Amino acid sequence: MNRGKLMRAALLVLLSTTAALPAQAQEAGAGDSASDDRDEIIVTANRRAENSQDVSGVVQALGADQLRQDGIAELRQLQVAVPGLSIANQEGNVEIFIRGVGSANNTELGDPGAAPHLNGTYIPRPRGLGLMFYDLDRVEVNKGPQGTLYGRNALAGTLNIITAKPRLGEFSGYAQAEIANRSSYGAEGAINIPLGETFALRAAGYYVNRDYGFKNVSTGAPANELKPAGLEENYAGRLSLLWEPSDRLSISIVGDYGKETGTGYPGANIFSAVVGSGLRPDKLNLKHVVYRGLQGDMENELWGVQGKINYDFGSFGAELTGSYRSVDFYQVNASSDGIDYPGRDLSAVQYDNYSGNFWQTKSKSQIYEARLFANDDQRLRWNLGAFYFNEDQAVGYLALADRGYCCYSATEFTMPDVNGESYAFYADGTYDVADRLRFLAGIRYTEEKKSRYGIGGNWALTLGGENFDCCFATRVGTEGFRPALLDRPNFDVSNITTPQGMAQFLIEGIKTPGLRDTLIDQIGAIANGTNPNGTCIDRPDIDNGFVNCPALNPSNTNGGFSYANLTIPGQQSGSSKFNFIDWRFGLEYDLSDNNMLYAKVSTGHKSGGFNDSFNGSPIPETFSPEKLLVYEVGTRNSFDFFGRRAVVNLTGFYYDYSNQVFQDLTCINLDSTQTPPVCNGYSLVNRNIGASRIFGAEAEMRFKLPGNFGLDINAAYLDTKVTRGTVADARAQDFGAGGNSPLISLVGNRLPLASKMNISARLSQWFDAGPGRLDWQVLLNYRSSYFLSQFNEDDIVFLDGTRQSALAAGFPDRQKGYATLNLGIGYTIDNFRLEAWASNFLNEEVSQKALVGSSLNIRFLNDARSYGLRVRVNF
Repeated sequence: MNRGKLMRAALLVLLSTTAALPAQAQEAGAGDSASDDRDEIIVTANRRAENSQDVSGVVQALGADQLRQDGIAELRQLQVAVPGLSIANQEGNVEIFIRGVGSANNTELGDPGAAPHLNGTYIPRPRGLGLMFYDLDRVEVNKGPQGTLYGRNALAGTLNIITAKPRLGEFSGYAQAEIANRSSYGAEGAINIPLGETFALRAAGYYVNRDYGFKNVSTGAPANELKPAGLEENYAGRLSLLWEPSDRLSISIVGDYGKETGTGYPGANIFSAVVGSGLRPDKLNLKHVVYRGLQGDMENELWGVQGKINYDFGSFGAELTGSYRSVDFYQVNASSDGIDYPGRDLSAVQYDNYSGNFWQTKSKSQIYEARLFANDDQRLRWNLGAFYFNEDQAVGYLALADRGYCCYSATEFTMPDVNGESYAFYADGTYDVADRLRFLAGIRYTEEKKSRYGIGGNWALTLGGENFDCCFATRVGTEGFRPALLDRPNFDVSNITTPQGMAQFLIEGIKTPGLRDTLIDQIGAIANGTNPNGTCIDRPDIDNGFVNCPALNPSNTNGGFSYANLTIPGQQSGSSKFNFIDWRFGLEYDLSDNNMLYAKVSTGHKSGGFNDSFNGSPIPETFSPEKLLVYEVGTRNSFDFFGRRAVVNLTGFYYDYSNQVFQDLTCINLDSTQTPPVCNGYSLVNRNIGASRIFGAEAEMRFKLPGNFGLDINAAYLDTKVTRGTVADARAQDFGAGGNSPLISLVGNRLPLASKMNISARLSQWFDAGPGRLDWQVLLNYRSSYFLSQFNEDDIVFLDGTRQSALAAGFPDRQKGYATLNLGIGYTIDNFRLEAWASNFLNEEVSQKALVGSSLNIRFLNDARSYGLRVRVNF
């Protein structure tokens, strides 16, 4: 039995066992949050457990019950409850933005801009982060730079997933099952077992089978049988151990395993639909996709171990943590010919087209941290720590073109050896100057180095016909094709200069040939040395209509092409080293026991990274860290309202964002033999050419009202503006001029994904009904319009001076404002609970991320409306 089947079997045994156990104790954290009378929300923003009202800054925490009742079943849905938060998933990369700050570069070339954590430990590659979204204690979102205490890549803030911990002396657990629309279903359970007075074990499992609502509208066979993107079958398990042999010593170990499978993460190219219909995206159905060629396929296997030792020396404590994580991701993008639109003739689509993209990522990371800290009863509550991080990656990417007119070209970037290493030292403290006045300060020094080695560039074949006519097409990627990527036998191309060597290298890039591929048949004779011009094949699907195989003659006795020009990827290698210092200073003043004012200044950095390079190109090998300087003032207040505790918190902030990275087109093939030199090719690169400013305000209000009503309101206002940045406009790329593009200034534009207004309001109530308790809640989120790219839908001015609107050119990138509504109702009798829920009840179709380039406007969308029933048993 393979590991996946074993995990599924173990999960089913766990769930069936927990469901059958008697109700002995109420599972803490699994009850009815609508009736919860606790005033405190505990957070760990300052690396110690505190009431959120005692923290200077904005940190939102959502408990497991609240998430479940809000209809937040997966990571991306967090943004409906946390204003200013944006989460998208592009081909498995989870991209987190907070207050308009983040990073879309989460491949080996870069790092996240908002740092994800699991139980306080940094997660370097957030692929599959949603697999950890079960048996939770809470999720914390820290807004603003957390460079001092959380360090690495906490430029925008942190997202910390905190799992449920074992409980000493308690036998408890829960089991739940749910069904939902679109044939979705899932199960989850946990069991807490005490093993003596000082040791406890907690085992948890999770399974879900769901569909994100994409539809295949292809009419031609066999494409109409393809499964759409967004189908998922995921399962995971976690084992947590806790040993507390004394009041001073605590040791915990958490091990987890998870696997994602399905048809890949949803994305749809809307370019042709916008050009063909003249309609804005909000007037089109972005989930009606014209699939063809490759079947989307995704498999992501993750596992990890975390350990923590905590010892209390009396006036201070010590903590040692270590973590090892492994990610093994593979995806075949679901290939499409765009989306359907009014007036489109789907019967005219070339469904026999296997152009597509393949992704492979392997990551193994180790993180260690040693921390000394003063206990909370000290006048100076300090932290001293050292942090070490090491990650080894191996990544592969192959983009195939099919059914081309001639001159075959594909693109491969495969890096078998990518290493990142970082260490840091930090000190942070809060000092009680007087009974009501506190001073806080912190500093952190970080040093990083990165290196990578591999190949990158084009596969290219130019194969001549009769009379040296240009030229025959090549097919690669048809049914059954799989690329070699990281399984290539060789990545050293420095000495490959002959056509035979190039042909061998291209063929080595194929692990399994496609059923109707022609590349090996065409150049195999070059690779084995039997014919330097290969083997000419004249087949209808590779014939452009006027090119014929050369007739056999004395100069062409073996049926080869009249000429065969081959191009292979070039060598990619490089290293970089960065260091930076983060710091924070601030004051906190208590107006009373329930009212606090604060002001602070803090910084954060995001790591630098690499650019793909090409032989002889002037592309900069690396880009430098980004920096954020933030000024923040606020007040946190709690008071009696209708005889009940209420909370009103206000915060204002100003961001100075410098050394900002924007994507820019840069020459990759400069012909210096001409005067003046002429560029014959361009590529997108990352450059530190930008700066922005952000100011805004946030409000958090929590009220408990008569009649057991509760009202929570969170609101964020953002005003973002680019203050420096000029780039080449990738939307106007002119391939007649070698791929050159006009320059465009981004000054005055808003940052992508930054809504000016974002409000989340939750109304809830509970009351006794018969033998149990009924509760309901409504979560409404409004988000004003935002842009999906740095271009802000500016007009396009082409190289010849002509002007076109972004809409007419196929590049609208403004997501209009929208409201989402989540609903929940539940009934609890003793340890049994029945819930009904609905997410995105209004069925808003929202673009959460866009890729914009020449003839490319790919949207990654939110989940369609989902609703279902859930049964839960606590014991």
